[in-house]
Amino acid sequence: MTQGSGEDLSATPSEEPTLEEVLRKVANALVRPGKGILLSDESPATMKKRFADIGYYNNEESRRLYRQMIFTTDDLGESISGAVLHQETLHQRSDKGHLLTTQMKYHHLVPGVSVDIGVAPLFGSEGELTSLGLDDITARCKEYKADGCHFSKARCVFQINPNTPSYSAIMANARVLGRFAFLCQKSGLVPIVQAEIFPVGYHGLDRMQKVTETVLSAVFKCLSDYQVFLEGCLIAVNMVTSGNSSTWKCSPQDVAMATVTTLNRTVPPAVAGVLLLSGCLSEVEATANLNAISQFIGKKPWPITFIFGKALHGSSLSAWKGNPENVKIAQDILLEKAKDNSQAALGVYKCRDFIQTKETSSTIQTL
Repeated sequence: MTQGSGEDLSATPSEEPTLEEVLRKVANALVRPGKGILLSDESPATMKKRFADIGYYNNEESRRLYRQMIFTTDDLGESISGAVLHQETLHQRSDKGHLLTTQMKYHHLVPGVSVDIGVAPLFGSEGELTSLGLDDITARCKEYKADGCHFSKARCVFQINPNTPSYSAIMANARVLGRFAFLCQKSGLVPIVQAEIFPVGYHGLDRMQKVTETVLSAVFKCLSDYQVFLEGCLIAVNMVTSGNSSTWKCSPQDVAMATVTTLNRTVPPAVAGVLLLSGCLSEVEATANLNAISQFIGKKPWPITFIFGKALHGSSLSAWKGNPENVKIAQDILLEKAKDNSQAALGVYKCRDFIQTKETSSTIQTL
């Protein structure tokens, strides 16, 4: 596959690279300076909710049209390195009959896929969950590889409450992520290990930082136990913020200090890159926080960039509304958001004007 830089991620006839060399090459391509990853792996159930918000019906064809709008956006590859897809997308085609994954490659986007298939309750816990999909992951990864995917993503989520996340839930999910990463690498896919703490609740910044550090420490212990090749692995993690119902509202600089400190305490330097999630943050907040993290002066031994979903293409969806006449407008908005976050990943993003968000009590200006 040819990237915008001319880099070929596939083996050449004259030389056969080792598995580790392939994994390292793909991982490095995904975190090139100024480029991030687009999350487009929403399940049909999630898309039903998103479409309901814009008054649009939900079926496979409507989802295909939406994804076609995204992946036919000209110049998207200048700011986005790759996209995580739902399994349904791998076999969907454009109006012209081209596979959407082929369309992605034309626009210099590396195709990836979400490999977990849902969640199940952890027995004996206070409503805690663990991810499913390990049973047939090897067979599915072989299919994904044949379908043109170069990387995968597995996700486990944690909720902060007075008694959660519990030690048993942290360890159970860390083991799941370790096994996912090992089996994906064995199949030739770069794993994105997503350990996400939801920013929902009344907790402060300190509590979120402590929980994130505890979870990441457990995850990397399990990655080591499963002998995961860290140079061919990416970690996706939440920004360290206070809870969305907390009375303490963090500035982007607060978030930057807490996030970088957490990463330095837990993420080994060998890891190929760190991908920051937007979580429940608005588009404005996510970009401002990313910019502050990029500008933060301190030790950052890995590339840090974004892996955004709704914070990247939410406004584009609202503009599209399922109307073919709105495709160009929606694509322009998507491209603008991608460029904003590309600049933020480099620490050079400048907001066009002063912003007032509903979560903050004062007007701020991004630097």
